[in-house]
Amino acid sequence: MLKELSELNGVSGDESKVREFIRSKIGKYAADLMEDAYGNLIVRIGKAKKPSVMLAAHMDEVGLMITGVEKTGLLRFRAIGMMTNVLLAKRVLIGKDSVLGVVGHKPIHLAEDDDLKKMPKMKDLFIDIGASSKEDASKIVEIGDYATFDTKFGENGGIIRGKAFDNRIGCFIMLQLIEQSELPMYCVFTVQEEVGLRGARIAAHRLKPSVALAIDTTSSGEWPEERDLPQYPAIGAGPAITIADRSVICDAKVVKVLRETAEREKIPYQMKRPMVGGTDAGTMHLAEAGVRAGVVSIPARYIHSPLAFASKKDISATTDLVRCGIESICRKEKEWD
Repeated sequence: MLKELSELNGVSGDESKVREFIRSKIGKYAADLMEDAYGNLIVRIGKAKKPSVMLAAHMDEVGLMITGVEKTGLLRFRAIGMMTNVLLAKRVLIGKDSVLGVVGHKPIHLAEDDDLKKMPKMKDLFIDIGASSKEDASKIVEIGDYATFDTKFGENGGIIRGKAFDNRIGCFIMLQLIEQSELPMYCVFTVQEEVGLRGARIAAHRLKPSVALAIDTTSSGEWPEERDLPQYPAIGAGPAITIADRSVICDAKVVKVLRETAEREKIPYQMKRPMVGGTDAGTMHLAEAGVRAGVVSIPARYIHSPLAFASKKDISATTDLVRCGIESICRKEKEWD
């Protein structure tokens, strides 16, 4: 199922294929299932009568949007959550018909010395679909079409590779929890996280939970560094618990429960480097009069790029931590009120 999720195309604002796949998998497990006006898929599990605990995992992935067609047939685009350093010469699939293209730039033998010393700007890149004119290109590609990377899922031992691990892994974990658990909770598969945590904001205002937990991926830190800094989290070392990132300072009681749960259940875990990145928790904690929020993330190499690596052990451990953590939170919540 994770392979299928990874290979689905669902750039921010175009999550319908991912949403329909998830809907097809959870219908028989959900006590209640609805889609809001913005595209979030909201699932009530167990005997939850009110949204005390809300889990969130975003369906959208980073990608590109076509913004123009040159007279030569080359396509102009803008990136959604991407940097130019991971785009050059990458194969992409465009629009509903998955038109194949490649991200191009001025050929190196035509580049000036100054061009070779700096990273090209996004405005200097284009997508070549092999069209000979604007008219030919416009027959198969439209302005506003989304493009995603032509990346296939694979596995080598306990390490998996694929696109959109941010955050189809989180969606997969939440699907596992829905199928295996009858804990009283609301699970929300959110939209447009990569462009401003938008879907989670709407869902949290609607549900008004007491506690919200984001399940997401986070960059691992296993590359060489010149400075002697702690390189964490790392894939294979367990889920990462967030204390604070750029979008939220997590509730201290939620963080404590997650850590105590991991230690009690002997689930390997690590702490995410503070003040880096952001998740749906960044807007969920601001809903209504305020929500206790936490984040559990799966480390992955090279997120926000055409291909990422992650560990199956981390996915299993994260599922266990979230399941056991929710049980602990449900017991503790009355003490917090």
